[in-house]
Amino acid sequence: MKNIRSLAASTILVASCLFLASPAFAKTTLKLSHNQDKSHAVHKALSYLADKARTYSDGELNIRIYPNATLGNERESLELMNSGALQMVKVNAASLESFAPDYSLFSLPFLFRDRDHYYNVLRSDLGQRILKSSESKGFVGLTYLDGGARSFYANKPITKPEDLAGMKIRVQQSPSAIAMMKVLGGVATPMAQGELYTALQQGVVDGGENNTVVYTDMRNAEVAKVYSRDEHTMVPDVLVISTKVLNGLSDKERAALYKAADEAMLQMKDVIWPAAEKEAYEKMKEMNATVVDVDKAPFKARVKPLFDEFRAKDPQSAKDLEQVENM
Repeated sequence: MKNIRSLAASTILVASCLFLASPAFAKTTLKLSHNQDKSHAVHKALSYLADKARTYSDGELNIRIYPNATLGNERESLELMNSGALQMVKVNAASLESFAPDYSLFSLPFLFRDRDHYYNVLRSDLGQRILKSSESKGFVGLTYLDGGARSFYANKPITKPEDLAGMKIRVQQSPSAIAMMKVLGGVATPMAQGELYTALQQGVVDGGENNTVVYTDMRNAEVAKVYSRDEHTMVPDVLVISTKVLNGLSDKERAALYKAADEAMLQMKDVIWPAAEKEAYEKMKEMNATVVDVDKAPFKARVKPLFDEFRAKDPQSAKDLEQVENM
């Protein structure tokens, strides 16, 4: 698999260099990688963005989308972008923590009161500053895309922190996700989302945590029948672009890209994600999965030390958290 990905990446890199260097091509083509299939809400939002960018640039800006982790997982795609083989990558904010620590704010459990609060933060000056916080790493965020609310799922209800005691729960490769599981009493087990179905089936892990769309699309509902809707985190996806590439666009192309990105975010918020969630709940019924609503108060009390640690990191972190809480 790695050899295939390396060959694909090399081919893309050569094609990128030839394309961008040749004056025979009037259009600018940007290659964008993401890890979902074409039926997923993320792909629909990115396709919407690509169509709008082409329209607003009068056909001068073309975005070619590579779904299904064709060019590697999120970290591998980020590495390809930094090498010049890719120009844009969709990545979860939790995966960006090691590149730009400011993104760790979004991984604090129960940070957002509701979806309106979530979007108010993302569209605020703070949200926009976090998008720019990775500039020294060679890329910046263009916009956020809804990543849904993450909840626990297993073959038993998880309605209080004590239910997690000793349970091996799959989490993202994120320091914040691992820390959350530790304070809640579970055993954090980082692994790729694509490996979780088999891990649940074979008892390697006892449960997972993700949004309803991933829970059903990855068919985890077949092997973990109870979805305990605690909505502990709302971690956005982020569309990032190489800083060098962004600066190399014409003013017209750059304006078109930013306008398309902002509209894609709103399309995801108002149309695409709500439709995807509605479909996910229908799929849960078909898979005979059970949804359990959870009293969040005991979970919020248990994760309070994570907020104290975040405030103590540095004055800017404390200021950012205060701004979110007061927004």
